[in-house]
Amino acid sequence: MQQAVSYRSTWAAKPISASSSSSTSAGRISGVMTVEAAVSGNAVIVFGRIGCCMCHVTRRLLLGQGVNPTVFEVDEKDEASLVEELTRIAGVNAASGGFSLQFPVVFFGGKMFGGLEKVMGAHISGDLVPILREAGALWL
Repeated sequence: MQQAVSYRSTWAAKPISASSSSSTSAGRISGVMTVEAAVSGNAVIVFGRIGCCMCHVTRRLLLGQGVNPTVFEVDEKDEASLVEELTRIAGVNAASGGFSLQFPVVFFGGKMFGGLEKVMGAHISGDLVPILREAGALWL
């Protein structure tokens, strides 16, 4: 069974700056992968709180479709920095428009798709499988 990745133990909260002398093109700083590199390097990645039942439901729905998503769980104390990072990666201006990022957050092919509600809606309407194929998570 796949284990969820703890936020602090293996991931860096801060993005890698392009001018950093220790950064590489793979997005790693001395063996630690950034959130941005994880999003761009996985066809499907789910971000959620540790023990979140909605994160579990999202994962089970994707597993039922034949996709093995990477699950990225975060503690409450690290949540603010992750939300800030994900908002930056998604390219959404949180200050304008009242946008509020809520967990679980699902990325398909490096682009923010949404949460459980949007994934479930796409599944019910039949749009989820083509989206997963386009993201490179399904081959058939």
